[in-house]
Amino acid sequence: MGRYFCNESELNNPWDQILSAFWQRYPNPFSTHVLTEDVIFRELTPDNRLLSRRLFTKTNLLPRWAERVFPSHLNKSVYIVEDSVVDPKEHTLTTHTINLNHTRFMTVVERCVFHRVEECPSWTRIKREAWITSGVFGLSRPIQKFGLARFKSNQVKSMKGLEYALSKLQSESHPPRIHGEHVQDTPLPPATQKPQEYS
Repeated sequence: MGRYFCNESELNNPWDQILSAFWQRYPNPFSTHVLTEDVIFRELTPDNRLLSRRLFTKTNLLPRWAERVFPSHLNKSVYIVEDSVVDPKEHTLTTHTINLNHTRFMTVVERCVFHRVEECPSWTRIKREAWITSGVFGLSRPIQKFGLARFKSNQVKSMKGLEYALSKLQSESHPPRIHGEHVQDTPLPPATQKPQEYS
């Protein structure tokens, strides 16, 4: 049956800024578990949508109870493929990610939609969904529970990494002035989150 997770966040940044930060969010100090990032496909469609496929390598540490049961190679790394579609007409970025290895132990499918808040165009709403399943007989429920906890932890890191990339972009577009001019540094507001979980 698996586990399902849904979360919505809003950031006080326009969609085009979020889009720029999305492509530049690695590396960042909040996502040290992301080891490599490679673009393996990119295409602009006739209707001006950008299609991309990226491959990530991430660390894959198991909980202590699982280390006694599963081979040690599961502790090394996991490969994640991410397909994304940027639709500038609808002001949406939609991503789908799934792990390519260790799928019998656990599969995590994630769908994330970044879209402009029409009633307030300076804000961007982010809806994230995840489906977590395991094919290990007799241990699927604790594995799914572990997978959900890890996904939620990584989601927090992902949001912090995105905000970090946004702050870098803002500092680059508005460099500090010199000759005694006053510069005020205002931190980004925290994201508002409305989690929902179903089992």
